[in-house]
Amino acid sequence: MDISERKDLERNKFRFLREKNNLLERKSVVANVRLFIESVLQKETEKYLAIYWPLRNEVDIRCLNDKYSLALPRCKKNKQLLFCSWDDKPLTKDFEGIPAPDSSNFLSFKEISLIFVPCLSVDKKFTRLGYGGGYFDILRQNKSWKDIPCIGVLTSNCVSKELLTRAEWDIPLSGIITEKEILV
Repeated sequence: MDISERKDLERNKFRFLREKNNLLERKSVVANVRLFIESVLQKETEKYLAIYWPLRNEVDIRCLNDKYSLALPRCKKNKQLLFCSWDDKPLTKDFEGIPAPDSSNFLSFKEISLIFVPCLSVDKKFTRLGYGGGYFDILRQNKSWKDIPCIGVLTSNCVSKELLTRAEWDIPLSGIITEKEILV
């Protein structure tokens, strides 16, 4: 079985587990994300927090816009990921069909303080299992973006007890936040 087939099996397993998450667990993850941000950004920041548009029962952290300036990703052709400031303007679907801000609001790495990413699963070495698009890994191959902490957001039942299949291009996360722990 090749890497792609092993990752597909893992994706199916953790999609099933994620469907078992309940609203209380997801809200507890959001509370821990807030605790982490407050501990790291001990003062107001002019930089953006990069988050994601939640899909398929992912933890929804969009409520952070009540206190912080947020950026959402916009997927482009050739696996390019741009972060754009999220304002009151209507969102449009990006290359992958995900709601995203207009790319004219593109932000540089200097304007982002933290990146929060959704995860199907993460293992103890912070290897992330996503949907297989590779957007976050490609972005983080750039040294400037790699230096920005990239934190996985998920519920604890999706933290793998075994090491996940890792391809040579997979870049481990800086940490994870679940309803039970903050490991950064």
